[in-house]
Amino acid sequence: MTLRPDELTRADADAVLAAGVSREALVDAIHVCALFGMIVRLADSLGWDVPPPEAFAARGRVLLESGYRLRTADEISALEPAAPPAARGAPRAR
Repeated sequence: MTLRPDELTRADADAVLAAGVSREALVDAIHVCALFGMIVRLADSLGWDVPPPEAFAARGRVLLESGYRLRTADEISALEPAAPPAARGAPRAR
């Protein structure tokens, strides 16, 4: 979908559906791919850094504890160990 979207046809979707994937799951996968592509383009354009593995691990602990519920900045700070700005996804200084 990302590299050659113009080559995708109805036959591709039919093959996925014939393999047992539900129409809803296929639509979800299409949305994930589209959103991921947009996020990557934004990150590249705005110079966002990828956080280090420790930041992902810290965020993973928060997700395990409470799922994807939206939290205030204060709630997040109380659950995560302190991290440098780049580890929190802040833009790079230019």
